Amino acid sequence: MNVAIIKYNAGNIYSVDYALKRLGVTATVTSDPTLLRQADKVIFPGVGEAGTTMQHLRETGLDLLIPSLKQPVLGICLGMQLLCNHSEEGNVDCLGIFDTEVKQFIAQRHEDKIPHMGWNTISDLKSELFTAEQLDKFVYFVHSYYVPVNAHTVATTDYIQPFSAALCKDNFYATQFHPEKSGSVGEAILSNFLKL
Repeated sequence: MNVAIIKYNAGNIYSVDYALKRLGVTATVTSDPTLLRQADKVIFPGVGEAGTTMQHLRETGLDLLIPSLKQPVLGICLGMQLLCNHSEEGNVDCLGIFDTEVKQFIAQRHEDKIPHMGWNTISDLKSELFTAEQLDKFVYFVHSYYVPVNAHTVATTDYIQPFSAALCKDNFYATQFHPEKSGSVGEAILSNFLKL
C-alpha cells in the first residue's frame, strides 16, 4: 500500500510515520503533488499554529492540492482543524472541506485547564474509521481550539462542552485526537483508515 504523509511546516510528522511502521506500512513523507496524488492514502498531520500554517500551505500550493485529493485523506489535530472553513486561531480562512468553524476553548470553571491535554474518551461513533470496540475508549488529546459538534461529526468528546473528536465528509476523515499517540486504540483507528 502506498501511503503518503503531507510534509509541511508542522510538527508530529515523524511520530505518525513511526506509528505506521508499527503497522507494517512504510509511508512517503512528501510535499510533491505527483506523489500525493498517486498515493492510496494520504495523512495530513499537524502540531502548530493555524495562521502561519495556512500561510505556508498557500505559499506551496498545498492549499489547492489537498482539497482536490480523491483518495482517503486523514487529518490529525491541526490537520483536522485546517480542513474546516475558518479558525479563530490566527483568525484565518482554512481549506473549507468541512463546513464548520474552529473555536477557542474558554474555561467555564476554575478547574478547566487549557489546553485540553491528556486522555479522554470518544463516543457517538458513526464512521468506518471506528469499530464498536473503540466506543468510550481513551485517546490522547493536546489542543486549545476545538470544532463544535456539527453535521460532519462522527465522534464526540466532552471537555468544557461536547466537541467533535472526529469528522468525516466524502473521502476526508479527521481526528482531533492523536491516534499515533493513543496506544492500541489509536493503532486500531489508524489500521481502520488504512483499510478504507
